[in-house]
Amino acid sequence: MLNRRHFLQSIAAAAVTPVISTGCATSNAAQAHLVPDPRKIFDLPPGFSYSIVSKVGMEMSDGLQVPGKHDGMAAFDGNDGRIRLVCNHEIQPEDTGANPLRERFPALPEHVKAKFYDRGGDRTPGLGGTTTTIYNPATGKTEKQFLSLGGTELNCAGGPTPWGSWLSCEECFEWAGDVEYFGRPAARRDQWHGYVFEVPAAANELVEAKPIKGMGRFEHEACAVDEVTGVVYMTEDRHHSLFYRYVPDKPGELLAGGKLQALALDSKPSLATHNWTATPSMRLGEPVAAHWIDFSDPNPLEDTLRQSGVQRGAATFARGEGLCVAGDRFAFTCTNGGPSRLGQIFTYRPTSADGGELELIAESQRDSLLHNADNLTMAPWGDLVVCEDTSGHCGLVGIRPDGTQYAIGNNPHSSSEMAGVCFSPDGEIMFVNIQFPGMTIAITGGWSTLQS
Repeated sequence: MLNRRHFLQSIAAAAVTPVISTGCATSNAAQAHLVPDPRKIFDLPPGFSYSIVSKVGMEMSDGLQVPGKHDGMAAFDGNDGRIRLVCNHEIQPEDTGANPLRERFPALPEHVKAKFYDRGGDRTPGLGGTTTTIYNPATGKTEKQFLSLGGTELNCAGGPTPWGSWLSCEECFEWAGDVEYFGRPAARRDQWHGYVFEVPAAANELVEAKPIKGMGRFEHEACAVDEVTGVVYMTEDRHHSLFYRYVPDKPGELLAGGKLQALALDSKPSLATHNWTATPSMRLGEPVAAHWIDFSDPNPLEDTLRQSGVQRGAATFARGEGLCVAGDRFAFTCTNGGPSRLGQIFTYRPTSADGGELELIAESQRDSLLHNADNLTMAPWGDLVVCEDTSGHCGLVGIRPDGTQYAIGNNPHSSSEMAGVCFSPDGEIMFVNIQFPGMTIAITGGWSTLQS
């Protein structure tokens, strides 16, 4: 098994081989070995199979129905042979078709409604949040499902913590007040939105939704936690986004307060890392020294964190998306970066408490497999596994340390993005979400056949 600590060093050395490229290909040779799925859900290599763990509309243990738009997700050890999946649902009050909660909300007991972050005047509650699924790998059955976070909006990605919780991120920036949709009153918002919420994986019912305001108010995408320091790194899904970190006053106690910072390059203040012009601002495989700048107000009234960060030297990125721990560094995708505007992969390696190195390790080129990299994770055997999110059909792509890409699965049966890829604690099962119509599948097979 490849040491994950060395994966990204290896892939950077092979950066002449394009890792991300244009073309979510319908006829790419790299996908030729996949077996068409007779159920028309997800194609996989020979010897692999999947089962449906969760699907929109299924009745849950709490009497509600599974929401749609499954997105970021993590798998946790249930300590009883079970696996606990905590899954985001990227829904807002206007998405009534993806979640029946609006109609059912008035009938919920008051002690349940009190746990919702935004009750929407008790008429249009926030429909985003998380579900928790208890899955038995021995039987391949889902044993329990319930709403575990409610009243939030557009919960896109997030990240697991070393202390056994899921950080669920709102990918929005909304104010309290009445909202119109197509010119008609659509929703009432009682709260500001654009925050991170924490959901203990061990919870067995809906948790009280508490925004971690110190982690900033912006269009959050993903999180990754440094297991040693407890520092939380975060991406932002905007075309000129920042790369953030939250330094908690008490590691593991995020609500207790902390310091929000943005990454800046030592020799290139306010650099746009997009590489959209003929002269690249970032070169493949060349680490650049970086430091962190503080925010005096992480919770602004207006959506101004990006602007204030750039004014003080913060670097910008082309839609920061997936983020994961990768050995001694953090890997993250920028969906619209690179000359073709179809993807970049960066790493950040801390070298001290105050700084580290930013490195562009891959960038979109022509004629390869991966298209619009989104969520990502490190496989147990050391390869990078990346979800596609593009206008055509999408799949899962593996990336080896030498830059070689290979198809793990493909979804030619719909135009849905893939999301939430993660592995069971023992590495035997890969879980992934198909956002539309909304489902989680569990994939098993001969993972050793995919290893280089």
